[in-house]
Amino acid sequence: MGPSSGSGSGSGSGKASPSAEHRRRLVSLAYPVYFELLAGVTAGIINMVWVARLGGDAVAAVAVATNVENLLLGVILMAGSGTTVLVARARGARDRAAVRSAVRGGWALWVLITPVVAVGGYLCREPLARLVLGGESDALALTTGYFAIALPGMAVYFATNVVDGILKGAGDTRTPMRLALLANGLILVLDPLFIVGFGLGVRGAAIATVLGRAAALLCGLVALHRNALLRAARREGGERRLGADARRTAATGLPMSADFVVRMAGALALVAVVARIGVGEVAAYGIATKAMYLATMAFYSVRQAAAIHTAHLLGTGRDERRAVGCQALLIAGALGLAAALLLLAAGPWIMRGFGAEGEVADAGALYLRCLGPYLVLLACFIALGGVFEGSGGSPALARITACGVAVQLALAHALLGLGLPGVCLAMAGSMALQCLAVARLYRRAGRADPLRPARRKRRAGGSGISRTDGAGVSRRDGAW
Repeated sequence: MGPSSGSGSGSGSGKASPSAEHRRRLVSLAYPVYFELLAGVTAGIINMVWVARLGGDAVAAVAVATNVENLLLGVILMAGSGTTVLVARARGARDRAAVRSAVRGGWALWVLITPVVAVGGYLCREPLARLVLGGESDALALTTGYFAIALPGMAVYFATNVVDGILKGAGDTRTPMRLALLANGLILVLDPLFIVGFGLGVRGAAIATVLGRAAALLCGLVALHRNALLRAARREGGERRLGADARRTAATGLPMSADFVVRMAGALALVAVVARIGVGEVAAYGIATKAMYLATMAFYSVRQAAAIHTAHLLGTGRDERRAVGCQALLIAGALGLAAALLLLAAGPWIMRGFGAEGEVADAGALYLRCLGPYLVLLACFIALGGVFEGSGGSPALARITACGVAVQLALAHALLGLGLPGVCLAMAGSMALQCLAVARLYRRAGRADPLRPARRKRRAGGSGISRTDGAGVSRRDGAW
């Protein structure tokens, strides 16, 4: 009789090695996140396709508004990402009270942040549009009209982000993917209805986007209600400490939020550097960057998976950061290499697919072909960042990112004479320095023991009734 699966050891036992298990878990968590992120980008593309019928000013208005939304997303990441990590740790520790505390903290931050953005953004919609676009123009009025609907609608977008963060922390990355696909499907149907059918133009694009997201949010709230882990956490008693819960979530999520905002701000600042080369290069850079997002979203999906998996393992009392980091690097590095080879081979066709012609298409194709080293390094840096997020080491990561963006801009100015290839070289050089810094942190983190406080407490108490996972999460035996 042959060996049964799941028993025994060695290659003939049918039991996967720990590395293979980590890799399988990372892939299973990451691929739904990728399609979720891809759906988010597609929503902007859908709006652009329908608004393009209204002229260049309308296209500029929606493009500007989309960039502002991307920056604002970094604000709510403090709640969404922080909640994901804390829920994943509490799930690993099988601590219902900690799950409930993490969920409360996410919603408490949403309540604090949303009025500032939604109400403040609505009241300042015209100055904000003027700040981005400059002087008087038709695009300014259109952007102001779009903001009048989209900025209050950020309340829905922010709530959806918190819902997604809770579900991901609970180990469910497929439901957020389905919610994003639902929102996009509705936007695809509602855009022509509101933009063309009702004659609302740019405002119609904003209305369709908010309605599509609102429907997805309602379905997400239903999914939260039905989730078994969250239902069990809701039944858990205990003291309500909203202030402490919000502070804990903010402390966990703020470095991730800062990392995202700094990287987005650096990308926008790089546009000003490219503008010194020429207008055609700016157009080529803008189109090529959108194509590059298809690759970078894959890297960020691995990062989220690594953060969830690392936090869950630490919650169970297992410090496997080094093993998880190795598998995350393997997966993301392969994705980065594949993306680099694809852009190298298909650069001209990608630019033509986005409608670029002539010198713009040539400049964009050259830029895409030079991106290879940067993409591979970026993939490794982003993926390894997930291990730091899941283990509470993201503040150091945010500092590395801030320094890296500053170096990137300085190098880009210095290499401006080389054109777009010089910009690529600056990006690759900066990212190489960031990778060296995060590799050093990774080696130091591997020698540290985040579970030492838990071991000291167990030795001191000896009862085994209550202990911590070393990351601020309480754990009770037999409480699940």
